[in-house]
Amino acid sequence: MAVDGFELAYDRTGSGPAVVLLHGWPGDRTDYRELIPLLDGCEVVAPDLRGFGESDKHPADPGAQYNAAANARSIAGLITDLGLNRPVVFGYDIGSRVAQALARDRPELVKALVITPPVPGVGTRVFGPGPMREFWYQSFHRLPLAEELIDGKPEAVRAYLRHFWNHWSGPAFELDEAALDHLVSVYGPPGAFTASINWYRAGAGTIGLALAEQAPAPGDRIAAPATVLWPDHDPLFPRDWSDRLDEFFSDVRLRFVDGAGHFAPLEFPAVIAGEILGAASA
Repeated sequence: MAVDGFELAYDRTGSGPAVVLLHGWPGDRTDYRELIPLLDGCEVVAPDLRGFGESDKHPADPGAQYNAAANARSIAGLITDLGLNRPVVFGYDIGSRVAQALARDRPELVKALVITPPVPGVGTRVFGPGPMREFWYQSFHRLPLAEELIDGKPEAVRAYLRHFWNHWSGPAFELDEAALDHLVSVYGPPGAFTASINWYRAGAGTIGLALAEQAPAPGDRIAAPATVLWPDHDPLFPRDWSDRLDEFFSDVRLRFVDGAGHFAPLEFPAVIAGEILGAASA
């Protein structure tokens, strides 16, 4: 079912309690290739978000059609269309933001969240000299220059994506060439890279959200039980930024994951699977 004219591609496997897996940038639904087999006994749906993978990439106002609320509308439509009964929703990177928006905007659809950063509570700390050295790409993505230098140029896409997969991952992880080949195949065609960065052009990244971020009233906090998995080698999100979770979530548990970086489903799939299965059976 199209939502706002956007159709989502997705994989659907298994039967049992429902689970929805939301990927990040620069990835797609294949980021869950190691996690899905660990979710035996669940019905698992892994979509490509708007502008990614095999999902629609329509030219549209990013602020209206590519932000967290818009992506959450698509996921809500998918959950409803597939008849999923209050899934546990996992998300990392931008998938985490979309999962949070879904739980905030459509709480009746979500049983629980299992997420990794980004999470609210960062505030103006993101504008410190250390974080700004890491978050440069979010400002770059809002420039026409990003499209001019990278879009439709597979070798430029390969070099650019390889940088982030190498830099953001933990010390024991290396993206294999076949996986990178796949990402180049979906980010490399004309228009595909630009569609993927519409998230940042919508102001939906951490830099775009930081100045306006305010803790909600207690009754407006995300009500779904939430587990936040926080790795120690993600250069974007230092662990001391985990100190304000209870200002934004009504029922939240923080778990640190050692030895891992940003790409959660490929770096610590067993940890994620255990948390999802626990939430699904609660």
